[in-house]
Order: sequence, then C-alpha cells, then structure tokens
Amino acid sequence: MSGVTDSSLTGPPPAHIPTPRADVVLPCLDEAAALPRVLDAVPNGWRAIVVDNGSTDGSAELARSLGATVVHEPQRGFGAACHAGLLAAEAEFVCFCDCDGSLDPGLLPTFVRRIVDGETDLLLGRRCPEGRGAWPLHARAGNFALARMLRRRTGLRLHDLGPMRAGRRADLLALGLTDRRSGYPLQMVVRAADAGLRVTETDVPYLPRSGKSKVTGTWRGTWQAVHDMRAVLLQPPAGTAPGSVPPGVPR
Repeated sequence: MSGVTDSSLTGPPPAHIPTPRADVVLPCLDEAAALPRVLDAVPNGWRAIVVDNGSTDGSAELARSLGATVVHEPQRGFGAACHAGLLAAEAEFVCFCDCDGSLDPGLLPTFVRRIVDGETDLLLGRRCPEGRGAWPLHARAGNFALARMLRRRTGLRLHDLGPMRAGRRADLLALGLTDRRSGYPLQMVVRAADAGLRVTETDVPYLPRSGKSKVTGTWRGTWQAVHDMRAVLLQPPAGTAPGSVPPGVPR
C-alpha cells in the first residue's frame, strides 16, 4: 500500500544480508563545513556524487579531494542539482541526501534493501527532529500544508516531503521530471504515484544543519518553496487535458 509510514527509526540492515551498491546524489551549495562529515558517512563501496551548484567556499575542490565524484551544475536550483546528479548516476539504485549534515547517508543501505526486498519502489525519509532548531516552525508548517495537499491530489498518506530518499534509477528517469527548483522532490513523489509506483516513508533522525538553509531558513524562503511545490500539484497527471486542475488541489 502506498503512503505507509514505518515509525521505527531506520538502522543499518543486518550485516549478513548484502545490500546492492548505490549512487548517492548530494546537491551542494557552499557546504564545505559539513562535507567531510557527510562524505565520511556514505556507505563503503558506494559512490558519492556531489553536485556543485555554484559554491564559492571551495566545496567542489574539497569534495573531490575526499574522493567524491563532482558534477558542476550551472543552473541554480535544488531540482537542477538533484537532476544533474540523477543523470550522472550509473548504479541501479540512486539515493538522495542533503549535504548540510542534517541527515545521515549511513542509513541509506536500509532504504535500498527495502526496495530490493519488494516492500516499496520509492522510499522517503520522514524527518524526526533531534536538537533545538533542527526544523524551524515555519518550515514544519509549510511541510504540513503540502502533505495535506499531496494527500488530496494523490491519496498518499505521507507526513513529510523530505530530501532523503531512494529508488531505482530507471524508475526515476522514466518519470520525466522537469522541475528545477524547490518543487523537484514533490514532483518526484507525485509522478511516482501517478505512475503506479509504491511510495512509502520511514522515520529518520533530523539534526541541526551546518549553516543556514538556502530554502527554509527564512519565512520568505519557505514561502517560495511552498509556491514552487503548489505549482507542481497543479500540474495535471499525464494524459489529462491541458489546463485541467487535479482533484483536491485548490484553484
């Protein structure tokens, strides 16, 4: 069933069960302070793809020196960086994770294992804040509103549209994602649901990030992200008449 939440915090899979390798896409804009810790947490044998989106703090050079594959994406935008990483990925499974230290890429093998085991097709990390200031009130409010609109639009009972997720590369490419701003993570979920993929979520710890968020660090940034995502929800499912408004989405 799509939209199922696993309330137990994700941990590593049992050591005796091998997990396929995956590529981890890490969109990056001035994250030099967090990069060493984030890259150190990427599972052994997995490829870290750091997509530099115009950093001026040496993030790209640092990531390369730490062994990451670095992709330069000149078009500014979270979606532009994520999609450039997806296009650069080569593994069967592709994971996404923020590059600011708020999320632990070491948890991703469990994500991939659950896809391999047939439990789901696209697994999202439901953020559970730990520590003061990990998730500002205005960001939570915006996320809550979007989750309700998503439920009306797709029927998915998700609680979070966070950036940590995993899926099969072929499935994600087949979605034909076009958003290159803050709406990219939501568009992935909406189009996955429209395509009949099983979308579920599992709890993950969410820590205070290094530095200030470029998206949800302010009310204005949060509003812009909600605006971008609402535009995604207004897009009709594939095969519907142009100009029609999907059910459950206010005009």
